[in-house]
Amino acid sequence: MSPESPPDPEPEPDTTGDGESETEAARRRRRAQFLRELNEAKALRERVKPRQARAARMRQQMRMRTFRW
Repeated sequence: MSPESPPDPEPEPDTTGDGESETEAARRRRRAQFLRELNEAKALRERVKPRQARAARMRQQMRMRTFRW
């Protein structure tokens, strides 16, 4: 996590009582945080091991090219 990003607030529990344990907004916040951290980890891996990161990117592109819908 970068030092300039503020910490995310804790997700508030759903008080509607319909069985949902969290609100859609809380789920979206958690997902956004996860995606930010994932992109940060990918960028770090790219800087630390550029050759392996490039090879992994090429493998992923090949998988996407050969995937059949």
